Amino acid sequence: MTTTIIILAIFAVLLIIILLKTAVVVPNQQAFVVERLGKFRTVLYAGFHLLIPFLDVVAYKRSLKEQVLDVPKQTCITRDNVSVDIDGVLYLQVVNPEKSAYGISDFLLGSVQLAQTALRSAIGKLELDRTFEERHTINQEVIAALDAATAPWGIKVLRYEIRDIAPPASVMQAMEKQMRAEREKRAVIAQSEGEMQSQINRAEGAKAAAIAESEGRMQALMNQAKGEASLIETVARATSEGIRLVAGQVQTPGGVQAANLRVAENWIQQFGVVAKESTTLIIPQDLANLSGIVAGLTNVIRQAPPPAPEASAASPLSSSSGSVSSPAGAASSARPAPSDTVGGFTFPAD
Repeated sequence: MTTTIIILAIFAVLLIIILLKTAVVVPNQQAFVVERLGKFRTVLYAGFHLLIPFLDVVAYKRSLKEQVLDVPKQTCITRDNVSVDIDGVLYLQVVNPEKSAYGISDFLLGSVQLAQTALRSAIGKLELDRTFEERHTINQEVIAALDAATAPWGIKVLRYEIRDIAPPASVMQAMEKQMRAEREKRAVIAQSEGEMQSQINRAEGAKAAAIAESEGRMQALMNQAKGEASLIETVARATSEGIRLVAGQVQTPGGVQAANLRVAENWIQQFGVVAKESTTLIIPQDLANLSGIVAGLTNVIRQAPPPAPEASAASPLSSSSGSVSSPAGAASSARPAPSDTVGGFTFPAD
C-alpha cells in the first residue's frame, strides 16, 4: 500500500512537471525564444502556447517595450582641444527577438558602449561654443551611428538625448565673462535704440503740434479776416445809408440849418478834446467868428444836389422861399440870410 502511494505521488509530480514544460503563457509585450534540442525553433509572443516536454526549451526572454539606458558620463575632446564631460540617455526597443538573442551576447551593454563612442566622434567635430548650440545635431548623429551598428542585433534606437555638458571651471568662468559682456552690449544697444525711438517720437509729436498750431493760426486769421471784411461791409452799408438819409433830410425845410448846428456842436466838442489832450494848440486867427468857421465847414452841405426829379417837382425848400422854380434856385434859396440864426449861431451868406 505504501509503495503504491509513493508511485502515485511520483507519477503526479512527473505529470505536473510535464504540464509545466508543455504549457507556456507569454505576457503582453514579451517574446520568448524557443530552442529544440539546442537549436532555434521559434519565437513565442503574447498568449498561451504548448511545447514538447523535454525537447522544447524557452532559452531567451525579451521585452518588446521601449527601454531607457543611462549612458555614463565621459570626457570628450572638442575640435578646439577643450575637455568636456558629457552624459546622456538612450532609448531603444527590441524589434527582432531572435537577432537580439543570437546577434550579440548583451545588446544593452553593447548599445551603451556604442553610444559613448559615437558621442566622442560627434563632439570631436565641433568647437566648444557649437556643442551648446547644436545638441540636436549631435543627437541625430549619434542615433544614425547606432542605427547602422545595431541593425544586425534586432535593436531599434529611438532617441538619444544629451543630458549635461560640463566644461572645465576655467572655461566656465571665461564663458560667463563673455556672456556678461554680450548681455551688456545688447543692453546698451537696446537702450540706444530706445532713446533714438523716443527722440523720433518726440520729433514727430513736435512736428504734428507745429502743423496743428499753424493750421489753427491760419484758420483764426481767415476767420478774423472774414469777420473784419463783414464788419467793413456792414459799416460801409450803414455809412452809405446814413449819408443817403442825411442827403435826403438836407433837402427838407430847415435841413441845412440843422446840419450846420450839428457840425458846430461836433467842432466845438472835438476842439475841447484836442485842447485837453495836447500841450500845443494852433488856434485859428478868427476863432471869435465861430459862425464863419461853421459856415466854411458846412459849405459842402450847402452845395448838396437836389433830390430825385419826382421829389424836386414839389420841393419843400422852393415852396418855402416862394420865388425859385428851378433846382438851382431852390439850392440858393435854402441858404440862410446873413441875419438867419440857428441855435444861437449866425450864419453869414457866401
